[in-house]
Parts: sequence; C-alpha cells; structure tokens
Amino acid sequence: MATEDKRRDFDDIIDRLTTDYPSLRRMPWRWRRSTSICVLVAGALAWGLLSVAMVAWGWKGVVLTCVVVVLTGVVAAVDSHRHRLTR
Repeated sequence: MATEDKRRDFDDIIDRLTTDYPSLRRMPWRWRRSTSICVLVAGALAWGLLSVAMVAWGWKGVVLTCVVVVLTGVVAAVDSHRHRLTR
C-alpha cells in the first residue's frame, strides 16, 4: 500500500513538472520505422564508401569524410533546433 502511495505521489510530481516545463515531455519519434531503417542503411553505406575513400584517396578522402561529417552534423543541429522551435 505504501508503494502505491509513493507511485501516485511520483506520478503527481511528474505531471506537475511536465505541465510547468513542456520541454520535459517525451516527443514521439517523427519517422516511421521503415523510413528510419532506410536512412540507417543509407548512412551505413555512405560511411562504408567514405571509409574506402579515406584508404584509396589518402588525405583527400580524409578531407572529404570530414566535410561530409561536419555537414551532416550541421544539418542535424539545424533540424533539431527548427523542430524545437515549432513545438
């Protein structure tokens, strides 16, 4: 019985916190499962090709890989920031 009271108190605290701070709420995943699998496979293939480019092309392949990684990070950060603003 005491655990039920503690659980109820915990749920009340969580409800108040998420009401006061909406950013604490879990947002649902935006992509369907099939879409995320396709993106992951494409990313893995791209990473594999970039790894081969680093070995085959030397420093040019390393620079290409660094540019692709930085651009991907910038795009992800901008998308995350834009998504956060639209909530």
